Amino acid sequence: MPLLLSPSSPPVDAVMLEARAAGFAKRSIKNEAKLAAIDLAIRCIDLTTLEGRDSPGRVRSLCAKAAYPAPGAPRVAAVCVYPNLVAVAKEALRGTGVKVASVATAFPSGLSSLDVKLRDTEAALESGADEIDMVIDRGAFLAGDEQHVFDEIVAVKKLCGPVHLKAILETGELGSYDATRHASDLALEAGADVIKTSTGKIGTSATLATALVMSEAIRDFAHRTGERRGLKVAGGVRNTKAAIAYLVLIDETLGEAWLSPEMFRIGASSLLDDLLLQREKLATGRYGSLDYIAKD
Repeated sequence: MPLLLSPSSPPVDAVMLEARAAGFAKRSIKNEAKLAAIDLAIRCIDLTTLEGRDSPGRVRSLCAKAAYPAPGAPRVAAVCVYPNLVAVAKEALRGTGVKVASVATAFPSGLSSLDVKLRDTEAALESGADEIDMVIDRGAFLAGDEQHVFDEIVAVKKLCGPVHLKAILETGELGSYDATRHASDLALEAGADVIKTSTGKIGTSATLATALVMSEAIRDFAHRTGERRGLKVAGGVRNTKAAIAYLVLIDETLGEAWLSPEMFRIGASSLLDDLLLQREKLATGRYGSLDYIAKD
């Protein structure tokens, strides 16, 4: 398929980008507005377990926590697991409205043939995955073979059909904000429904600066095409303050229309616990105990 990118992505002013991104973490919201932000952050979570020790029992426990985090708290958006555990999660979440997401395409490296990647994706879809998180081939992208990366996203999206496809850029391996912007533009043009910062499996995961670069790509794509695409940040978002900073970033860069689980996700494992503790503090004036939060 022809590469449908514009001739070039706009250059990124790293100094201005980092200064603006740092400002999002300094915003202060109080009381009712903070409770609303916490509940929105919970609703936007992809509660994730992607470990070698994952088992059906562990996934069922995580699904119970996703569907019933705490009295009065909203449910999360999705549970994200490996393809072989999709069926377990699907059964555990039946009737809750919580979606099942699955990583695919040789996660986390993305280094396998397209045939293997498509079979990996197909296995997840056949087991009932509602969403697919694919990894792009960063080696090909960094070597300048953008057509290869573009074609793989197109092929996986074609297989997914109406199932939402999140393209993981692994921005910590791309080397620059300019490369992150270009990879974002490429993935959006190739048909990714959501662009995602990272796998959470390397040292550098989501940052406000990379999320800002990606949000600007989504904003410009929407202006150019009239189509809204989403953002997912993953890895390193562990506390309420960080989650709220990303919500502020989305609001100020993309607008209120993106402040929903349909357009924004946070891939996390431990974040939910802190959000629930902060929620309890706002409701009662004191911190609860982790002993009263469901274990996964």
